[in-house]
Amino acid sequence: MTLPDSSTHTPDRSRLLSSLAQTHWDVVVIGGGATGLGTAVDAASRGFRTLLIEAADFAKGTSSRATKLVHGGVRYLAQGNISLVREALRERGLLHRNAPHLAWPLGFVVPAYRLVDQPFYGIGLKIYDLLAGRLNLKPSRWLSRDQALAHAPTLAPQMGGRALRGGILYYDGQFDDARLAIALMRTLQDQGGTAVNYVRASGLVHEDGRIAGVELQDAESGAELGAVKARCVVNAAGVWVDAVRRMDEPDAPGMVAPSQGVHLTLPRDFLPGDEAILIPKTDDGRVLFVVPWNGHTLVGTTDAPRGDLPLEPKASDADVDFILNTAARYLSRAPTRSDVTSIWAGLRPLVKHTGDAATKTLSREHTILVSRAGLVTVTGGKWTTYRRMAQDVLDTAIEKHLLTAAACRTESLPLHGAPSDPSKLPAKSGTPDSYYGTDLPALRALPGTEHMLVAASGLTEAHVRYAARFEHARAVEDVLARRNRALFLDARAALAAAPEVARILADELGCDEAWKARTLSDFDAVARQYLPA
Repeated sequence: MTLPDSSTHTPDRSRLLSSLAQTHWDVVVIGGGATGLGTAVDAASRGFRTLLIEAADFAKGTSSRATKLVHGGVRYLAQGNISLVREALRERGLLHRNAPHLAWPLGFVVPAYRLVDQPFYGIGLKIYDLLAGRLNLKPSRWLSRDQALAHAPTLAPQMGGRALRGGILYYDGQFDDARLAIALMRTLQDQGGTAVNYVRASGLVHEDGRIAGVELQDAESGAELGAVKARCVVNAAGVWVDAVRRMDEPDAPGMVAPSQGVHLTLPRDFLPGDEAILIPKTDDGRVLFVVPWNGHTLVGTTDAPRGDLPLEPKASDADVDFILNTAARYLSRAPTRSDVTSIWAGLRPLVKHTGDAATKTLSREHTILVSRAGLVTVTGGKWTTYRRMAQDVLDTAIEKHLLTAAACRTESLPLHGAPSDPSKLPAKSGTPDSYYGTDLPALRALPGTEHMLVAASGLTEAHVRYAARFEHARAVEDVLARRNRALFLDARAALAAAPEVARILADELGCDEAWKARTLSDFDAVARQYLPA
């Protein structure tokens, strides 16, 4: 297989769309989030002709709204789910090895306000270290009161009438979810696969009672693109997998129990150090993270069941109040709504086990289901285990004789932009330029490197041009929400920059004033949901 030059421009969209039906694909993946992109990379790296379609933008849904942590799941350790934790810790280590420009170690302080806290959490986190084995990032250790405050200076010295006794410092990973999605999309292209956003699956093709392809529709124009043939169709549509399943089996029972997670973005001074705070058990049994990220502080998350499946979910006032009130108990300075710079929510595809289970108790372990007609559906899981989920999907398709045997290669496959020597990263980990890895010189060679558009997220004119030329950015939202994280960091700043982003994108894509007006209107409708009240 001849691999394309990694610096090749995004293909001309009209020519790309017209060419899709001319190839008989081995694998068509529906869904451009973590699971779909990982599955497509695995398939292409095994040598299969692979097409991935995404109805909106890559990582538009759940996969851009994570807590930005690559983790084994301390909560699942407490639940006794050792196998899930061990698997996730192994995958955490592999991601750090294969994508050092996208993931890095992060220390977490678990405060101890009760006498039992240090031994209870300390022993548990030593088990966590042991489960990670040789891929462990750094060993956990006990902290005195002064050490805990040195690592987390804004930690409350008193909480609920109890004095801070000390804490535990342990390590997990951090990453940028949407940027990892873009790196996976480009890795797919590097492996000879094809990815296209804003193309939806409007139906499934059946021949002799078996799935034989997918009907496509251009989500931008509404035009029907016809059918593409495929030996294997993978449904990786996240919380929307049941809708795709019902294209195959109209009476298919639901398999997803959606849960809404909410995060607030605060200024950096709420967590001025380089380490995070983990509250492992809030009053109602949930977990709260206070995390430094991209020069800001993220606080979340909640797990609340949700019956509908909006593409752009909105945080409720109750969720925001819960996060602010809980954070206020554990921080020396209580955050208020006036401190919040962005509010965002995401839906998580938890797999149903019982009809009345609380979403915080449902497993994040993934499930793979193959229908009678051969539709392969995968759901559940989390970003940390995306690679293993993808491997399991392809192995299942091979076991079901949908594909010929081919070995998985992704355990040691560097992702697009990864340097051969991780010690020579071109930018500091966790900065807006670090995510480009070895592509950073190409970005800096573009016009506009000194033209800053959003200081809060480091967005320049050059970043916008790069997103259009190399990363399939098709709208203002694509740039301000996912190629760069301005909307998630400071919604007001993102709105202020939108007209200039539209101008630059229009220049790159050859669009007219009517397009600029539409993309700005679309972004305004989305971005206002991120604004603090």
